[in-house]
Amino acid sequence: MRPVLTAAETQVLDRATEARGVSIATLMERAGVAVAREAVRAAGGAYGRRAVVVCGKGNNGGDGLVAARILRGWGMAATAVVFDPPQAFREPAASNLGRLGGEGVVAFGEQVLDRELSRADVAVDALFGSGFRGVAEGPHAAAITALNAAAAPTVAVDIPSGVEGDTGLVRGAAVIAVATVTFGTPKLGDVLYPGAAHAGHVLVADIGFPPELVTSDVGLTEAADVRAMLPRRGLDAHKRRSGVVLVVAGSRTMTGAPVLVARGAYRAGAGLVRIAVPEGIVPVVQAMIPEATFLPLAEGPEGSVATGALDDVDLSAYGAVALGPGLSTDGSTTAFVRDLVRRSPAPVVVDADGVNAFAGRPGELAEASAEVVLTPHTGEFARLFGMPVDEVLEDRVGLARKAAAETRAVTLLKGARTVIALPSGEVRINPTGSPSLAVGGTGDVLTGAVAALLARGLTGADAATAGAYVHGLSGEALPEGAMASDVADVLPAAIEGVTG
Repeated sequence: MRPVLTAAETQVLDRATEARGVSIATLMERAGVAVAREAVRAAGGAYGRRAVVVCGKGNNGGDGLVAARILRGWGMAATAVVFDPPQAFREPAASNLGRLGGEGVVAFGEQVLDRELSRADVAVDALFGSGFRGVAEGPHAAAITALNAAAAPTVAVDIPSGVEGDTGLVRGAAVIAVATVTFGTPKLGDVLYPGAAHAGHVLVADIGFPPELVTSDVGLTEAADVRAMLPRRGLDAHKRRSGVVLVVAGSRTMTGAPVLVARGAYRAGAGLVRIAVPEGIVPVVQAMIPEATFLPLAEGPEGSVATGALDDVDLSAYGAVALGPGLSTDGSTTAFVRDLVRRSPAPVVVDADGVNAFAGRPGELAEASAEVVLTPHTGEFARLFGMPVDEVLEDRVGLARKAAAETRAVTLLKGARTVIALPSGEVRINPTGSPSLAVGGTGDVLTGAVAALLARGLTGADAATAGAYVHGLSGEALPEGAMASDVADVLPAAIEGVTG
């Protein structure tokens, strides 16, 4: 996992590196060089071209001042536009402001920004750093608006100004960059949406942080991580050794959900999938997926699973259970779901109506006999914990972490980007996915894939991590207009692309 830092962790890293003998001034100089290099690339060269660097008074602005000086040394006409008086700058940014002064290189105030941007080949955004929260105001907001309106491409320093560093939220004006140069490792605001959409291409520059100091309990999943997790079938494999999944899903009005879960499980490598559905819909579901075997369940008057249906299920026969999609929230069904989670000796993936069955009572999930993986979308998460959806969006990482601690379940909070929180406090952010996944049923496919990986021997954390990663790759391989069944169908290719 590549560490992803909060603003506080970034400050700790700076201080710890300085204690090792690498000064903040040295780090700033190296950061400025990295930014200048990307600005030259964005401008298509250095000689004869013009750059405008918009600087705040903090270390982020200091990085920009260094970049302006370096660019001038490389033959580019670089102007730094600064919105604070010289006495507002602290070291080492203040020294870099002094080194840049003279010959009209430094201009103060917004009145010159439009003129400079109108003739620039590239702009550098060095207004705010990863500690920014809230809404940019006054001249700073005007500068962000001007940068976004300019024809010149913008390169952001560390994080686009106006994006909150710890949440990726955008509450007001925020720079839209073609590229963001960040240092040592990405920041949360660079990888979480909507901030990630403002960051453009994120380049991580090595400016000399000791690698052992670059640590966080939040990580960005990389292909190598998933490659190490994904199982491979042996030459002597047979269907039961390849993983047996029980899908408990569906109701009279939701016959497609169990099919999508089962297809996700099969396409992720499960050797055998058995579908347990209300007895009245067995013929319908059978016709859609002949590869599966079936277990008819007693059903209630609404066509959903009856409470006593669990008496007919031998849960010990399965490597994992995929529970919830399409079950409905009929009173008898919710009791069935809670009882199954509490009693199952096999790990359980709880999704959709499985999550809804615990609405307002999330602590009961901690009573499960085996490992649980929760896979809610934002609305299901909000119902589970009795909070507004907007509140969930305010801090997806923090709330997912709290949910995992309270429920003792791996919590996979779906969205752009999917956040996977472990009961230990570790958080993994999934970088894959595309708008093609914004269609009904794709979450059911993910549930099946995670269950298959659990049945094949992965831990809940790794099954959720690897499942989300390859599911996202499947979405990236498909155009807009693809259906959930298409996502399932390309899962094998996505997995093969990772494992090689």
